[in-house]
Amino acid sequence: MSLTVTSETPKMPSAFSQPTSSSDDDEPVTATSSQVNMVIRQDPFYITLDASALLAVSILTVLGMHFVHRALLEATIISVPIMLLIHNDYLNFLKLGPGGTPPTPSGYARLTFYRLFTIRDPLQAPERDPSQLPSAGILAINNNNINDPTRHNDKAASGLPYRPGPRPSVAGLAPQRQLNQAGPLPIYNALRSSLEALAQRYPNKFVTATSCLEKHGFALFSRHPVNVCGNGEICHIHTHSDRSMHMNLHPDDIKEVLQKGWGERHPMAWSTRGDENGLRIVCKIIEAAIWYTACEKVEIVPDSVKASGCGA
Repeated sequence: MSLTVTSETPKMPSAFSQPTSSSDDDEPVTATSSQVNMVIRQDPFYITLDASALLAVSILTVLGMHFVHRALLEATIISVPIMLLIHNDYLNFLKLGPGGTPPTPSGYARLTFYRLFTIRDPLQAPERDPSQLPSAGILAINNNNINDPTRHNDKAASGLPYRPGPRPSVAGLAPQRQLNQAGPLPIYNALRSSLEALAQRYPNKFVTATSCLEKHGFALFSRHPVNVCGNGEICHIHTHSDRSMHMNLHPDDIKEVLQKGWGERHPMAWSTRGDENGLRIVCKIIEAAIWYTACEKVEIVPDSVKASGCGA
């Protein structure tokens, strides 16, 4: 079960971070030397005709009505805007940058075919399979024990906090990218360092490498996966673009992430705050992804949090 993890919400002060300057939620991810190396933009399809172009089209249409076979003229009138629409869609596909699908006409054609099988509502959690391991997620409230007074002080029993602010805009399929609310580079570096430290701490269980699904991004893998997706890939970060994430979670945990506003399902299958508190939540969700992929319970302590002497 795959989720899309975005990289930031509007900056808000928290108990674990200093207030930072706000960024415009509607501003696209732009290229800078210290952040991302591309502009992620999706252009709407439109046709603009000046007076001379409008006159030329009118004359050609009238001439076609008198000298061109009716079926051919009708096919031309219908096919021209369709071809322009496909061309615009192809350019938008290229603007998403490198990903799992080759940026070629054949790659675009394959992606167009995949669109026939996408889910219709990315905010609807999938049904759980009783026969699948693990049998339950670890993020959501355990409904069987929700009235158990012994669990009132259990932080895990409260689930995730609600994510403040609107959801970021997401576009594409493969690649799929976040168009606004880009995450800061220091948070990405801290997250990557935390995953590398996890792999070094448990070398027999985890390894980091280039994503076999994304083809370009940094990824965490399980050496002994229970639910195999992409050679045991647990999660990957879109390193060279928006620094959002994809990961695999149990249906219970997907429901919790969706309800609290931290992400959405991949169309063929989440969003964090751009501060240290958001980084903590991402690490908790990655722990859930590890639980689903490898049935292993581990703790990920964000690198920047460890440096400040705070626990996770």
